[in-house]
Amino acid sequence: VRLVESGGGLVQGGGSIRLSCKASGATSSIRDMGWYRQIPGKQRELVAQITNWDEIIYGDSVKGRYTISSDNALSTIYLQIDNVRAEDTAVYYCNAHGPTTTTGVISYWGRGTQVTVSS
Repeated sequence: VRLVESGGGLVQGGGSIRLSCKASGATSSIRDMGWYRQIPGKQRELVAQITNWDEIIYGDSVKGRYTISSDNALSTIYLQIDNVRAEDTAVYYCNAHGPTTTTGVISYWGRGTQVTVSS
């Protein structure tokens, strides 16, 4: 499975930005997709996750201004960030989980897209 993010860039504080992540390859094996972010000097953290049965989870630090959505096939997901703040500046990574194997759950990652909020 290959994940490609798009939509990052420079956004003015108070504005909105929408990120996209398109999955290709063995997408029928995907059971959930989500977004993580990494702020410089900090660990990568969960932003939001959506499963193929439409369950949605948001990370504790982002509730309220972030909205995750997907197409019906869970091959493309989106992350809408409204009223952006300086603390939203980070690299946002797309993630997908595949089936469970004898060694654990298969996890896929995109290369990330930078979001920078200007004041």
